[in-house]
Amino acid sequence: MRRIALVGLVLLAATAAVAAASTGGLPNIGTPSMKAQPVYKGYYDHHIDTYLITDVSSKSQAKATHINYSPELKTVKGLPEQYFVRGRAAHGQLTVFGSEPGESDYNPLWEEVWVTWKKGVKPVLLGEDDQIDALEKKGRLTETDAHIVLNAPILKVGKSG
Repeated sequence: MRRIALVGLVLLAATAAVAAASTGGLPNIGTPSMKAQPVYKGYYDHHIDTYLITDVSSKSQAKATHINYSPELKTVKGLPEQYFVRGRAAHGQLTVFGSEPGESDYNPLWEEVWVTWKKGVKPVLLGEDDQIDALEKKGRLTETDAHIVLNAPILKVGKSG
């Protein structure tokens, strides 16, 4: 009888170990379902990444883009920047990321920075943050901290040229 109980206990432990290993030790997160969500494109170092927007610290942006309003996001500091050109822009201009997955400073939360071309300057296609900073130093455009934090994880990293 003891031997049967011991064998049963060993089998139970083995079954539990296999079950834990098969789930990778993940908590029960529920059954996934497929649902279409809009995705967007943006530049990082002149290649195109794909991203999703879920939350923002601006009530007006949340309403306009039909995403979650999260005022607490505004309290997070030290985030990478995401640049948005306002007003005149070069053909094909997309948002520009200051980081991407694989970089040491990547974070799916972004500090929004608005980029505006100065009067009399012909816009060029902006594809990386260093380019934006250099053009600002030359006096060709301005960068303005929007004081808005956006939760926009990059889903797919594009290929570098």
